[in-house]
Amino acid sequence: MKTIPFGDLKKQYLSIKLEVDSAIKQVLNSGWFILGKEVEQFEKEFAKFCGTKYCVGVGNGMEALQISLMALGIGEGDEVITTPLTAMATSLAIIQAGAKPVFVDIDSTSFNLDVKKIEQAITKKTKAILPVHLYGQMADMPAIMKIAKKHNLKVIEDACQAHGAEMKNKKAGSWGDCGAFSFYPSKNLGAIGDAGCIISNDEISVEKIKSLRDYGQVGRYEHRYIGLNSRLDEIQAAILRIKLKHLNKWNKRRWEISKIYNKELQNLDLVLPQSENIKVHNWHLYAVKIKKRDALRKHLAKQGIGTAIHYPKVLYNQLAIKPYGKGRCPAAEKTVKEILSLPLYPELTNQKVKYICRAIKKFFTK
Repeated sequence: MKTIPFGDLKKQYLSIKLEVDSAIKQVLNSGWFILGKEVEQFEKEFAKFCGTKYCVGVGNGMEALQISLMALGIGEGDEVITTPLTAMATSLAIIQAGAKPVFVDIDSTSFNLDVKKIEQAITKKTKAILPVHLYGQMADMPAIMKIAKKHNLKVIEDACQAHGAEMKNKKAGSWGDCGAFSFYPSKNLGAIGDAGCIISNDEISVEKIKSLRDYGQVGRYEHRYIGLNSRLDEIQAAILRIKLKHLNKWNKRRWEISKIYNKELQNLDLVLPQSENIKVHNWHLYAVKIKKRDALRKHLAKQGIGTAIHYPKVLYNQLAIKPYGKGRCPAAEKTVKEILSLPLYPELTNQKVKYICRAIKKFFTK
């Protein structure tokens, strides 16, 4: 029996081991470990990759969201429209900034915010929309930006899963006032620990973001804002610079794997992920919907196949969130009971993908 883990970060490291080891050694020999030349170069390179003027490296994806909100003046008494189907960090960032998350239901096909339901959630307290490009598939940004402009709202993109995804020739994160990224190790562009960044075209916001990530300083020991300690390490930046060169290739391979899944799993009692084209989705995750989700997951585990659930609860049903945000999102509530993520990473071979597909087919024929 084969053993196929849900993810395998070691294989990616081994594929670029010499480059990564050399980059780490160079940083160690430099004697400079935080906010140095590697961070500066990565910021320039990632901004160019995303098609924005600026990029600011920070500690992680959640703080990228929190600092973006703070820099845009969103805080106490404000409401931020977002999705209930995402990682906890999205709502925590809103709450940590002092604002309140307002949950709008998802579109059952893309699993992203249902743009048709956003306007009915807008109140006098609404200051921003925070869409999530879930599983790597971009939300309907043209529609979201139109709504934001109409109601004079800020837009902060949670692009933590969407490195390299693109819609109408604009990269994920580059549509709104700010775009937040996580470089958690399992992301399409992952560090070897926690790391994140914020991209923007607004120089004024970027200057505040740079200050907020470093104790609110505007100069050495000159603190203008109540800031955070959220600085990108030199080693992480050096590794991200190496990996950024491979990102397009890795994303293409993810797309190739998704095409095999789509072909092999069609005509089964599964709802497969849908995407307009190769660019809109970076295939961070391949998530299917099935009513007998738990039974399928157990079946695959017996075949040595790892799976995951992203995510098992809508956020407003998490105990920590209940005092801050309420919701009634039937499409999202239904989805969390049926969603299942299958293995998908660039190092996964076609042979193993087809083994997974055969195991799934057996589930429906037994």
